[in-house]
Amino acid sequence: MKQLKTPYLNLKDFHLPMGPADQVKKQADEYRAAGLTLTGAGTIYFKKDEDEDIRAKFEYCKAAGISLIIGMPDRAVLPRLEKFVKQYNIRVAIHNHGPEDKNFPSPLDVLAAVKNLDSRIGCCIDVGHTMRTGTDVVDSLRKAGPRLFDIHMKDLANSKEKDSQVAVGDGVMPVPEIFKTLIAMKYPGYVDLEYEIFPNDPLPGVIKSFAYMRGVLAGMGYKG
Repeated sequence: MKQLKTPYLNLKDFHLPMGPADQVKKQADEYRAAGLTLTGAGTIYFKKDEDEDIRAKFEYCKAAGISLIIGMPDRAVLPRLEKFVKQYNIRVAIHNHGPEDKNFPSPLDVLAAVKNLDSRIGCCIDVGHTMRTGTDVVDSLRKAGPRLFDIHMKDLANSKEKDSQVAVGDGVMPVPEIFKTLIAMKYPGYVDLEYEIFPNDPLPGVIKSFAYMRGVLAGMGYKG
């Protein structure tokens, strides 16, 4: 993270395991002591329409001091999930997972499902999975509007192939248009790089992706 010169981190439970509240808090505090800002937790799955299961995951985020869940709920769980969003005042950004996802392939499916729910339930738009569904990525950002809580950024060499991921800037993702749209929307959230290739040596591609995105933003007058 320090090599990347960014403090912003969306933690998975791989990095911050679920467990007793005091242990979760201790580990989250260690990340913060290292200079990191914890922006969200997830992806967290909600497969059981049961209070106990959902409450445990909200308690985990409460203990970690994280106010945004990147979530993958089954559709049947949404009414019960809304109850906990209201109780804990923790937002849930539903992550779309492309054509293979039976619940939410596209952000448009998320928006249709949450339109009558609490405004703290919205979207984490994964631009790669969105592109693979044939949904216009830039248009989906606009349609999400205030329900857009988070973004997972990646790039694809082939707009239909999941396994064609490349460093951001090397593929067909309309990255400049994405950032132009976010700026025009005054989007207040984060753009999380989700780099899922070369797991044994990810840093070169991660650095390249950050450099490209920063270059795009610098060209628009943004520094950092």
